[in-house]
Amino acid sequence: MAKYDFTGKTVLISGAGGGLGLAAAERFAQAGAHLVLTDYNDQALEPTREAMAKLGNKAVYYAGDVVREETHAALVNLAIETHGKLDIALNNAGIAHDQKRLEDMGADESKRVLEVDILGVIFAMRAQLPQMRKQFEEQGIKSCILNTASVAGLVGAPTMSVYGAAKHAVVGLTKAAAMEYARKGVRINAICPAFTRTNMVTKPIAVSPHGPEKAEARLISNIPMARMGEINEIVQAMLWACDDENSFYTGQSLALDGGLSAG
Repeated sequence: MAKYDFTGKTVLISGAGGGLGLAAAERFAQAGAHLVLTDYNDQALEPTREAMAKLGNKAVYYAGDVVREETHAALVNLAIETHGKLDIALNNAGIAHDQKRLEDMGADESKRVLEVDILGVIFAMRAQLPQMRKQFEEQGIKSCILNTASVAGLVGAPTMSVYGAAKHAVVGLTKAAAMEYARKGVRINAICPAFTRTNMVTKPIAVSPHGPEKAEARLISNIPMARMGEINEIVQAMLWACDDENSFYTGQSLALDGGLSAG
């Protein structure tokens, strides 16, 4: 496991109640970061509070819906009030829908996925970027934003069409914003994992009518490595992308997919 030093950095992580968000919070805490953590309600954040307490990290928390702009304004304000700056933002919150053909996607379900997965990122960046730009202009502090997209944002994702559309939008948003802020001290990138062993993936597998073994085999059938990703593999890339030494790395969408997008 590579070691990173984020001592003194203020890191904001959405979707921190589990999966990649919780694992990222743990790794950043171990690397010395100040943490501002959010998920959709206090109950979702309880495992994170316990994890941070065990690590001795005095993280601060805010529960709120990422589709509400006031959530992101409150998070940035919390970072500034608590630590005086915002160095890194991991816009990680997201949801998926059940695997189904596009014609079977309901309007309400489609709207909710699009709202959370793309509007949630847009609203987050709208709140984060002015503060980051101000820090650079006034103090020379460089910052970075890392958006969680998906390999479904790089290739076609049959039976996950609306989710894939949202993640393609995250990739496009990341590229455009990175170009806008490249001279304003803000690096902006995305990570694009394939199926990873988080609850979002493993829960549907566990209740599949075909049985978990067949369901997992179907998921990984097009992945050259013939396996799912592990959480620690994705989080390792998160820290790498946010490290100050990657100062020339911006506007990129990093595929972590076992070779899926290589074909």
